[in-house]
Amino acid sequence: MSRDDDPRPRRDGQDKPGEAGEGGKTLGARSIRRAVAILRILATGQEQGVRITDIVHQTGLNRPTVHRILRVLIEEEAVEQDPNTRRYMVGPEVSLLGLSRTARVPVKSVAEPYLRHIAEQCGDSVFLTIRSGFDSICVDRKTGNYPVKVLSIEVGARRPLGISVSGLVLLAFAEDADVDEVLLGNEQRLTSYGLELDAVRRRITEIRSLGYAYSEVGVVPGTRALALPVFDAEGQLVASVAVSAMADRLSPERLATLVPLIRRQTELIAKRLSEVQTRRR
Repeated sequence: MSRDDDPRPRRDGQDKPGEAGEGGKTLGARSIRRAVAILRILATGQEQGVRITDIVHQTGLNRPTVHRILRVLIEEEAVEQDPNTRRYMVGPEVSLLGLSRTARVPVKSVAEPYLRHIAEQCGDSVFLTIRSGFDSICVDRKTGNYPVKVLSIEVGARRPLGISVSGLVLLAFAEDADVDEVLLGNEQRLTSYGLELDAVRRRITEIRSLGYAYSEVGVVPGTRALALPVFDAEGQLVASVAVSAMADRLSPERLATLVPLIRRQTELIAKRLSEVQTRRR
């Protein structure tokens, strides 16, 4: 693979394998890093898959390089291609590897009864989302008893931070330097969703002031969404809890009821998570 394909500038042009680079990252491992970046992009496509054109745009790599990486990943069953649409998606090997570390997301098991309580009380769909690098990942979903259920995203859905109320919450309550790094790293991906960095920064300022993210235009047309952060006992952000509902069920007036309901449950999640972590020490 040609070094000229790498879109990132090199400081000396002579990376040595095993050497520590900027930010503590190992140099001489660009092929691996590119492959992982492509897998993350494919994860956003879920069952629909992602076009190679979109992968090229979001990575900044040229098409032949992306095609070579995809070919190797397909050979290793880490990626598969739909023969009809020609789109690429995460392969079975990645899913099977992930099964070996089910305990790596403790907040998921801790939050389950509290998410169910929110869904029962408000009647709508509730989502638990965590951060992974520059992305947000939905790790759990509960539905309420209202007949029209808004299933805006599936469990396992991965999106760039800055997209959706959950991703905005996870970004808004991060450190400023972290926010800047994420926005710059996700700039190409955000523009593919029609978002400009200045607009995202304005939303972050608003969310920090309110303590929650509210969108009058949800992922699904005719819906709205609300999300609040989940902090642990040390005040570290660990997840976001969101409610998605039909627009008439999530009016600005209803926030006066929903925000306290969700906030109380996020506090209980934090308390229970602290108890679990203390017991494991």
